[in-house]
Amino acid sequence: MQTPEILIVEDEPSIAEVVELYLRRAGYRVQIVRDGNAALEMLDQHLPDLLILDVMLPGVDGFYILRWLRDRSDLPVIFITARREEVDRIAGLELGADDYVVKPFSPQELVSRVRAVMRRLQRETSNNEKPLTYDDLTIDPQTRLVTLAGREITLTSREFDLLWLLALHPRQVFNRQQLLERVWGISEYIDPSTVTVHLRRLREKIELDASHPTRLVTVWGVGYKFEP
Repeated sequence: MQTPEILIVEDEPSIAEVVELYLRRAGYRVQIVRDGNAALEMLDQHLPDLLILDVMLPGVDGFYILRWLRDRSDLPVIFITARREEVDRIAGLELGADDYVVKPFSPQELVSRVRAVMRRLQRETSNNEKPLTYDDLTIDPQTRLVTLAGREITLTSREFDLLWLLALHPRQVFNRQQLLERVWGISEYIDPSTVTVHLRRLREKIELDASHPTRLVTVWGVGYKFEP
């Protein structure tokens, strides 16, 4: 298997170089880009296996890059930023980021998050995992395609994994901690609100009325379940 490739988009050399050092020690191939425009040019030509993306960049910022990317790919993205406000973190997650790390952070923490994402990506789909169909909703784990009333629904890789887990266990209630562990693969560094944001995005894509969901149901005080 080819060594996974990670692109770091970060304009602070000290941060980029430390992260690169730790990721190379962990066995990854790493490239660094220091401004937003150069990142767009590189991503337009070649997609890595994972993107570590600073929010504040020369040229276009990280939010713009993520919006541009999500129109084209479900490439996993981990945001790194100096912004601590919850509204910024939620904005990144709602645009489709897989995770969000606030500076200053431990490089080993970031490596742990990267490993969790890569384990999820490299997990092979079992041969006995067949498409799930509930009324007009079909979820295919082999092609990772979701269709609703015959129309393909575009999901990020994390959104698909979250939907698949819930749909695979209809009516079973999962709390946010369980979902973090089962879908994200690591939980001690991740804000549980990440789950809430991804569930909201999923509801907007597969529910007739996202404000009154009938498939992705909240069990108040407990967690979430898929109602077939």
